[in-house]
Amino acid sequence: MTSETETGGATGTQDKDYSLIWYVEACLSNALRLETYIQDAERAKDSEVADLFRKAQADSRKGAELGKGLLRARLDGG
Repeated sequence: MTSETETGGATGTQDKDYSLIWYVEACLSNALRLETYIQDAERAKDSEVADLFRKAQADSRKGAELGKGLLRARLDGG
């Protein structure tokens, strides 16, 4: 968002920071949801689909870790 449309005054958090927080939450939520999908695929004995979901889950975890690192640095003043 541009500085003209930033809503930090309403939330107390600049849009870019809010977006980063949202991104981390979305990645973590996706990793959790994918756990259910992995279990469903395993019950159906579909290892190909289970492997796809495991890879997607790993990507979601990686995204969350990268986002958490940025948040940590910003909250520490870096």
